[in-house]
Amino acid sequence: MSYEIELTDDSKRDIQALRSFERQKVLDAIERHLRHEPTRESRSRIKRLRELAHPQYRLRVDDIRIFYDVVGEVVQIIAVIAKSRAAEWLAQEGRLAEPTAPISGEE
Repeated sequence: MSYEIELTDDSKRDIQALRSFERQKVLDAIERHLRHEPTRESRSRIKRLRELAHPQYRLRVDDIRIFYDVVGEVVQIIAVIAKSRAAEWLAQEGRLAEPTAPISGEE
């Protein structure tokens, strides 16, 4: 199955702000890793952000982090951030997932 890639206005600006060789690496990684298996986790490349409802995933490309959500058959690229700014960006823009209620009889 092939996923549609959708860039937000912020992510477009983030990509344009990169140096040309970094921009090419990011675009190649998006095509290679997110077009067909955006939810397939790996040790170093794709990570599910379990505590967050938004963004859902992070793709690592050298010292750049690509944050994205998967909605149906669409991969929504939210931001393309330098590793040094990623924690700060997540603290400001990340939305925590709703805590799950304990199953009846468990605590």
